[in-house]
Amino acid sequence: MLDDSGMTTGVRGVIARAKGEPVEVTTVLVPDPGPGEARVRVQACGVCHTDLHYREGGIGEDFPYLLGHEAAGVVEAVGDGVTGVAPGDFVILNWRAVCGQCRACQRGRPWYCFATHNAAQKMTLEDGTPLSPALGIGAFVEQTLVAAGQCTKVDPAVPPEVAGLLGCGVMAGLGAALNTGAVTRGDSVAVIGCGGVGDAAVLGAHLAGAHTIIAVDMDPRKLEWARQFGATHVINAREADPVAEIQALTGGNGADVVIEAVGRPETYRQAFYARDLAGTLVQVGVPTPDMRIELPLLDLFGRGGALKSSWYGDCLPERDFPMLTGLYLQGRLPLDKFVSETIALDGIEDAFAKMERGDVLRSVVKF
Repeated sequence: MLDDSGMTTGVRGVIARAKGEPVEVTTVLVPDPGPGEARVRVQACGVCHTDLHYREGGIGEDFPYLLGHEAAGVVEAVGDGVTGVAPGDFVILNWRAVCGQCRACQRGRPWYCFATHNAAQKMTLEDGTPLSPALGIGAFVEQTLVAAGQCTKVDPAVPPEVAGLLGCGVMAGLGAALNTGAVTRGDSVAVIGCGGVGDAAVLGAHLAGAHTIIAVDMDPRKLEWARQFGATHVINAREADPVAEIQALTGGNGADVVIEAVGRPETYRQAFYARDLAGTLVQVGVPTPDMRIELPLLDLFGRGGALKSSWYGDCLPERDFPMLTGLYLQGRLPLDKFVSETIALDGIEDAFAKMERGDVLRSVVKF
């Protein structure tokens, strides 16, 4: 509904009001789009671990947060100067809307853009309190306001609960393998941590033609999920040393690419020593600010290869989202397997609990 001024739209959304408190469903006021902005009617939004980090204060203290960021929907309105999308377009929202002008963009590395775009206007509560949208999006809400560059147009034949997953977790995992790790035919790949991001990395390695794909986790359910996405071998880290097992499965050498999808010092060390001497370590798991890693400098020098972090799978949304949704529509990318359940807007606290227990790959809010 429109308020009396006609300048904002009141919708239902989920906020984290204070650190560690349960989320709540409340009214959010969404401004009409200004220059360079778009208002999007959200159709589906995945429940990502990053949203839980926001609620727990692990990312910042700019409460209250409007949670949700892994989303797809339809453009409702655009502001002045917007030419890339129009009302009625089906879009995936992204949190890396590149500027095209910073030093990274100018050097042909836009996936490292240092000045990504967000909406200039703030969404607010009814009392005028400004909200901080998660990853510059805020999509646990019926409509959201974003920079137009955060909208990537894709084929509307893709179900929104599937398309939205490319907005964060699944893209992060696929990109860690395909873009950052540059996995190619015949490679050996190990993935440590087989939640949604890790299983997407397994799927990416499979899509790229890796010969050996080793999944590592402590949860037998997750290892079984990894098999469904293409893992050729699984290792239960509660029962065996992952480093020794990965080396044994790769002729004693270690894997060509090891993807760390947990974000802990212990698993990073395992990934470091489980790669081949000239292999690549890709860290896509998100650590907390207090975590530290210590490694012998001689080992860093002597092992060579590459140590990389993967931001958003080093993706370019306008390049990768249409390509990946195209593969889905061709039956070559089984994104549906990531959707464990669809839920209502008031089911997010329960979804957080299921995620922490490892009961789901993705719960998806469907509007």
